Amino acid sequence: MDQLKAMRAFQRIAQAKSLSAAAESLGTTHSSLSRQLQALEKSLGAQLVRRDTRGITLTEAGQRYHAACTDILSRLDAAQADVAADGKAPSGTLKVSMPLAIATLDLPQWLPAFQSRHAGIRLEVVCTDRFTKLVAEGIDVALRISAGLEDASMMARTLAVSDMVLVAAPRYLVEHGMPATPEDLAAHQCLLHNGPESPSHWTLHMPDGRQQAFRPDARFACDTITALYSAAKCGLGIAALTWHTVRADLQSGALVRVLPSVTLGQRTYAALYPRTRHVQPAVRAFIDFVAGHYR
Repeated sequence: MDQLKAMRAFQRIAQAKSLSAAAESLGTTHSSLSRQLQALEKSLGAQLVRRDTRGITLTEAGQRYHAACTDILSRLDAAQADVAADGKAPSGTLKVSMPLAIATLDLPQWLPAFQSRHAGIRLEVVCTDRFTKLVAEGIDVALRISAGLEDASMMARTLAVSDMVLVAAPRYLVEHGMPATPEDLAAHQCLLHNGPESPSHWTLHMPDGRQQAFRPDARFACDTITALYSAAKCGLGIAALTWHTVRADLQSGALVRVLPSVTLGQRTYAALYPRTRHVQPAVRAFIDFVAGHYR
């Protein structure tokens, strides 16, 4: 008896709950499929199904065997797909979710090179600062910036870890002065990110290891990092942003570090994707490429 053929036949019977329907979908006859089922039950020494006028139901042994068949066959199919993909250029459409900050500041830097290297992959980008539900929203990969990654249902690959720093535009500091101590922040215009994952206060990490909480009396708050970044560059006040976001502006002088010995902890840049046994070649290619950009 061909064991794999028998397992696939039984899986189809369990799904169809009818020998006739299963036989039709497999392109065989009712009698032939019935003989395969009887041979399988004989080889296992267990009754797998019950027949009645309403169709077929699985016995307890049948339910266990069906679960095992589903697991084994899905692993086999995944392995075959993985090997078949070797040597072939990744292709297909990827739906990728990312914060506006990554979409506007990072994506333009590496997208042309990615499209040149992976011409067969079409990107469909969803720009949002909220944490999307990948499976429910059909997202293949989500790029995220967060304080921690705790979603056990997702696979995560860390791309970079970046300090949160305080920055302001030179013209703001000329007009309002440079804070010398954390206490001086109370007299300044602070810009606050009020997204769903953001706290309403800043936790200042001091050089000596102490942490000091500060609740900004923000005259400007927004739920996107991009708007916060733009407000800081326009001279509206002091903002807390990742070093990765502002590093080019710090180098050019468009922004200046405020309290340079102080950070607000760290944020992790990560790629998340659904936890499956087989990762699509296009997903793997995208994450590998983006990881190289953040090194």
